[in-house]
Amino acid sequence: MEKIIQAAVERGASDLHIKAGDVFRARINGQLVPLTKQRVTPEQTRQIALQLIQNERDRQRVDDLQDYDCSWGLPGVGRFRVNILRQRGSFMIVMRVVPIEIPTFEQLGLPPVLRSITELERGLVLVTGVTGSGKSSTQAAMLGHMNQHMRRHIVTLENPIEFLHRDVNSSITQREIGMDTDSFQVGLRAALRQDPDVILIGEMRDPESIDIALKSAETGHLVISTVHTRDAASTVSRLVAVFPTYEQPMVRLRLAEQLQAVVSQRLLPRADGSGRVLASEVMVVTGTIRDCIRDPERLEEIRELIADGRTTYGSQTFDQCLMELVQDGCVDFAVARAAATNPGDFELKLNVLSGRGAGASAVTADASSLGEFTSGYGF
Repeated sequence: MEKIIQAAVERGASDLHIKAGDVFRARINGQLVPLTKQRVTPEQTRQIALQLIQNERDRQRVDDLQDYDCSWGLPGVGRFRVNILRQRGSFMIVMRVVPIEIPTFEQLGLPPVLRSITELERGLVLVTGVTGSGKSSTQAAMLGHMNQHMRRHIVTLENPIEFLHRDVNSSITQREIGMDTDSFQVGLRAALRQDPDVILIGEMRDPESIDIALKSAETGHLVISTVHTRDAASTVSRLVAVFPTYEQPMVRLRLAEQLQAVVSQRLLPRADGSGRVLASEVMVVTGTIRDCIRDPERLEEIRELIADGRTTYGSQTFDQCLMELVQDGCVDFAVARAAATNPGDFELKLNVLSGRGAGASAVTADASSLGEFTSGYGF
């Protein structure tokens, strides 16, 4: 198993799939490809699961597990975020590759404004995107920047811990849910008594965790977390919708006061087939955007305000970022158009910028190639 995993990592795999009755598979450049010819038996899958589970108490009750998260490291190869699940009565294991080195903003291709966002003293900063869009890597880069350039106490609550941070100029306390604290809610309440400057929450997933995150920001801390939303504007709606109707007006007010920035991400295949490139939308919350958050009738204005604030505030929409990627030759037009927030508007604007007519055919791909490019990216 370890040799297969090592070979997959060397080929640039982002995820590995091990399922009873199937071959080893890995996601490479967004595509799920087989690694072996021999199928794994249910007992072999169970033994691999036992090898990956580090907690002895959980190992003893392995046959009762249905959904289980943990982390695992292979010396000389890397760390992995592991999910063990049941399907058709047998085990399946999905392993996400976590790089050993903390990535930098430049390596990830993140916009320069993220530096100033990371250096904020207080408020709520959200990193959003679909599963597998690189949210954890962006959070790690933000903590890495703080660690190199600032003197802070950073408390993280993760399930499981992915990137391992060494203390440099900051002190980083990493707590794993189920191992170091019982739950996100318990860990969040405790974090407020641990003299933090920054609190990182792996994910805001329910009213209680959102409420405590807002309270943490309201008491003068910088809170960084993730939400599974496609863009900045929908993030506000999603967070508000989690609460009962009668609480939503107050939640809007609290969000308007505490939200500082939203960074939304999508990973797209490079035009030359050499991997994937990051497309990002960045909403820097201004006074006008705060007014839009308070008023549900004005949410539709946010996207235009993000676009207008590019020069002044460093914000950008997905479509603005995608246009640059196409013009730089990093991403094919068909892929960018499929990922755009408004594909028709995106095509029109790109044609104008490129000095071509709206009917230009050089940038239009047929439906079959479009499906080939976008499969596996969640669009």
